[in-house]
Amino acid sequence: MNTMTCKKEDTTHCFVFEGKMALPNQYFVGRLGSKFIIALRDRKKVMGLKCPKCEKTFVPPREYCHICQTKIDENWVELGSEGEVVNYTIVRYPGRHLPKKVPYILGQIKLEGADTPLTHIVEGVDFKDVHVGMRVKAVFAEKTTHTLLDLDHFEPA
Repeated sequence: MNTMTCKKEDTTHCFVFEGKMALPNQYFVGRLGSKFIIALRDRKKVMGLKCPKCEKTFVPPREYCHICQTKIDENWVELGSEGEVVNYTIVRYPGRHLPKKVPYILGQIKLEGADTPLTHIVEGVDFKDVHVGMRVKAVFAEKTTHTLLDLDHFEPA
């Protein structure tokens, strides 16, 4: 635990309390993120937003097309549940914030109908066998997490 240290000559205004503190919090994913996660949770569907001007489809959703700056927040489209690994890494460092025990594969998946990849967990394949171009399919969680992990992982198609 980090503690504050004070110079010996400046102890009159120095107070250090050793202890632990729990800070319950909530994170709001926003209006678009909420629609995206609700579709994962309730319909087992991956949704994206399509730009009517340049016809690019984005996942995860965003309010504006980053190519032509058109507002796209109402142009929802259903994406396929299969896609292709366009990049990946093997996560080997542990951390409390990680969704799984290490090591595991974290891939960027370009889903059918999307122009941008979704970064997510890839399972069911040995580390030595995962590769760019590998076809994968979405596996949805049996029990909801109310998070992006309602899409539990991708596995070889």
